[in-house]
Amino acid sequence: MEIFEALREDHDTQRDLLARLVETEGNTQTRRDLLRLTRNALVHHEVAEERYFYTPLMEADLTQEQARHSIAEHHEIDELIKTLESTDPSATAWLGHARKLQELVTHHLDEEEHQVFQQAGKVLGDEEKRDLARRYRRKMKEQAVGD
Repeated sequence: MEIFEALREDHDTQRDLLARLVETEGNTQTRRDLLRLTRNALVHHEVAEERYFYTPLMEADLTQEQARHSIAEHHEIDELIKTLESTDPSATAWLGHARKLQELVTHHLDEEEHQVFQQAGKVLGDEEKRDLARRYRRKMKEQAVGD
């Protein structure tokens, strides 16, 4: 497995969690559980992705700017997660924040898959792609233990 496949698998999970999250209503256990699962999926992915995908891309002129842009988007996502966590789940604003998070994450994932991956494919070697996938997966498993 290459890094692109590993990241896409997690992207699919994130899209699914966000779709389920925006379908929830009120201050329910389901909404709180889905927010926790979504936050963990996004934050764990960011940590592992920045270390095992974006760090190598920062070293190449071709991908450095895009890597910085993507990391900046991670910070925007983190801020929206904090906003959601600090908003009363039964408030009308909560769903607006959740939809904004879904929109931002979807934009970010689509941009990665349709632009960043193509550029990264030009600067990462085949063995490096497989090694990064192994290291990324290992980091994701380590983080999941703490959930």
